[in-house]
Amino acid sequence: QVQLVESGGKLVQAGGSLRLSCAASGRSFSNSAMGWFRQDSGKERDFVAAINTSGSNTWYADSVKGRFTISRDNAKNTVYLQMNNLKPEDTAIYYCAANRRNLALRSASLYDYWGQGTQVTVSS
Repeated sequence: QVQLVESGGKLVQAGGSLRLSCAASGRSFSNSAMGWFRQDSGKERDFVAAINTSGSNTWYADSVKGRFTISRDNAKNTVYLQMNNLKPEDTAIYYCAANRRNLALRSASLYDYWGQGTQVTVSS
């Protein structure tokens, strides 16, 4: 069992930066790949970024590649999403999730645990 709590979302101007954090509790964190997804109102939940258990491999959606960086600190049971050069289209609720299978990390349906989400709003 893994419990996830996101933080760090807020209102920011276009071009600004934010760092989201996701604190995990439970013994499965270091054995789980982690992902960030986002969902805007009325839209599907979209893949943003993922990271493997050791942090040695990362994956990104094309829309955020070069602007966002996912990282993790297994000693602190925390995964981060550094977001730079934010755009209004990045506005959404951001969710972190844990994937015990360590497979198909772009697919939301294969994640086992989810946080409650944190709102990111980017003004133009």
